[in-house]
Amino acid sequence: MTFRIRAARDSDLPHLYEMAKLTGGGFTNLPPDRKALTAKLERSHAAFARTSGPVADELFVLILENTVTGEVRGTCQIFTLVGQTHPFYSYRIGTLTQHSRELGRTFRAEMLGLTTDLEGSSEVGGLFLHPGERAGGLGLLLARSRYLFIRAHRDRFADRILAELRGVIDEAGGSPFWDGLAGRFFGMNFQDADQFNAIHGHQFIADLMPKHPIYTAMLSEGARAAIGLPHPSGRAAMRMLENEGFSFENYVDIFDGGPSMTAKTDQVRTIRDARAATIAHIADNDGPESLVATGQLAAFRCTFGAVRDGDGGVIVSGDCAQGLNVATGNTILHVGRI
Repeated sequence: MTFRIRAARDSDLPHLYEMAKLTGGGFTNLPPDRKALTAKLERSHAAFARTSGPVADELFVLILENTVTGEVRGTCQIFTLVGQTHPFYSYRIGTLTQHSRELGRTFRAEMLGLTTDLEGSSEVGGLFLHPGERAGGLGLLLARSRYLFIRAHRDRFADRILAELRGVIDEAGGSPFWDGLAGRFFGMNFQDADQFNAIHGHQFIADLMPKHPIYTAMLSEGARAAIGLPHPSGRAAMRMLENEGFSFENYVDIFDGGPSMTAKTDQVRTIRDARAATIAHIADNDGPESLVATGQLAAFRCTFGAVRDGDGGVIVSGDCAQGLNVATGNTILHVGRI
């Protein structure tokens, strides 16, 4: 396997910026802004450098690297505790039931309520794979490497984890949900609001967003249709999240209406099923292809490789050992590729 996941470095900034320009908008965690990306890298460096202490508001940025060419071809992020520095807002879809005795009818109205219910969760996000590499399971490697990192540093993360999926974006780069709801209160188009949020945070939402519940029947048809739907390019990501045990519990993003998926951290499939083992031998073998990770904090690395049980530990394929820079006697985490 010629690709591996590693911690982000300062030298990755140009690559992150080029990838950010390819996202097509609505990708808050990877803004095409060098200053914002630099701040993310600085925050990530601080998180990797902290070796002890309680759960705190931190960010880890990981990179997908071609080990042969050195090219950066993807990235992903892990937030340890959202909503600590700035409120973490979501809309929650609810229902208000009312009955008229005179009419003999019951009315059920769908409503959106502004909430910070997900505050205090960990979050996986910021996943982007270069369009030229969308084959061979590299998206899966990016996504699931985050869970192995969490497993390896479990005390740095909360007991609930969430993932926000990008919502429906039209061909012009606008959001039907934003245009039908929040845009009416902010006097900003979706692209401007999304960029402002990526750079400056959510506080302007607290300042200007109406606090009363919104009846969805009062929204445009396009805005209603977008509630809880992922962007077409995110449907595969949603299926991967569901395979890991995440579910949609009626929380949606305040900008584009995309679904927020949640799970109990210890019940995420990769975290739950990963096994720690000692490398007994390094050799080509007929073991199942697995995700294999090693190292702590900035030394963390993850790749695919064949792993099979052997005497005194596990047998790891040579290309996997080379990609992870591990030797006999080292400890790895591994979980089957699904």
